[in-house]
Amino acid sequence: MRDRLALLFASSALAAALFTVPKTAAGADTASGTAAAPAAYRQEIEAWRQSRLAGLKREDGWLTLVGLFWLEEGENRFGSDAGNRVVFPAGKAPAVAGSLERHGNAVTVKASPGTGLTTGGKPVAELLLRSDADGKPTVLELGSLRFHVIQRGDWVGVRVKDLKSPQLAAFHGIDEFPVRPDWRVEARFESYAPPKKIPIPNILGQVQDSPSPGAVIFERGGATYRLDALSNGEDGSLFLIFADQTNGHDTYGAGRFLEAGAPKEGRVVVDFNKAYNPPCAFTSYATCPLPPRQNKLALRVEAGEKKYGQGHP
Repeated sequence: MRDRLALLFASSALAAALFTVPKTAAGADTASGTAAAPAAYRQEIEAWRQSRLAGLKREDGWLTLVGLFWLEEGENRFGSDAGNRVVFPAGKAPAVAGSLERHGNAVTVKASPGTGLTTGGKPVAELLLRSDADGKPTVLELGSLRFHVIQRGDWVGVRVKDLKSPQLAAFHGIDEFPVRPDWRVEARFESYAPPKKIPIPNILGQVQDSPSPGAVIFERGGATYRLDALSNGEDGSLFLIFADQTNGHDTYGAGRFLEAGAPKEGRVVVDFNKAYNPPCAFTSYATCPLPPRQNKLALRVEAGEKKYGQGHP
């Protein structure tokens, strides 16, 4: 989901690429309830994990994120000088490489002469930029740096990535719980018709009402649990933001994400072995959604990714 978070914040839709978990890997389960053979199942989870790590390490993955700056109305200079509104890493750009002119939600870039700013490999002198609220944002390039405009409610900012970031170079994987087939559960899907609006908070303190197509309901240890789902795309697949009693100790404190395939005949497979950390677990420059209150489980979900130890606490 490369910037599904961006679309959640910007327009209430969830985009598959934001979390770097390809749907073909994360949502491939069906609701057949057929138990996989242990060896084959372990191989499936391992393949999913490798795909997940490869996504994180892509040039546009979360490990290259090095800055997030909120723009003021009018001129916002960018470059390596500490006096700029948008400050690039030292040695990565001229002191003042240009300016970003904000008027409401519209942002225009004006490059300083000779800076070498490009987009898609083509030189840029002055250009009205698309933000992530418009779908695919305009990505500006300056040496190893990549930056684009994001919108979160009334906030308009610039997200900066470095293809040679120290965090990417230092990344050596994520600890996970052992694979347990019993955490691959067949849940009941309770459809909301029409979709119910549920408040989704984010790490910035904002709250946005997002449509929920229904809830997944499962049993564990003789108790019943439910999670309100968000839509994960036109194919009917689901996206879950949940918290549980491992958070803050074994797993990331603010909760985890999970994807599931489209429900079939009122049933859906929810595989907690594929629960994964939100971008905020890796960087303090992400703007992650948080679990809604009703998605905080009174249960230890000892499956999926453990905490990474960086980013937001």
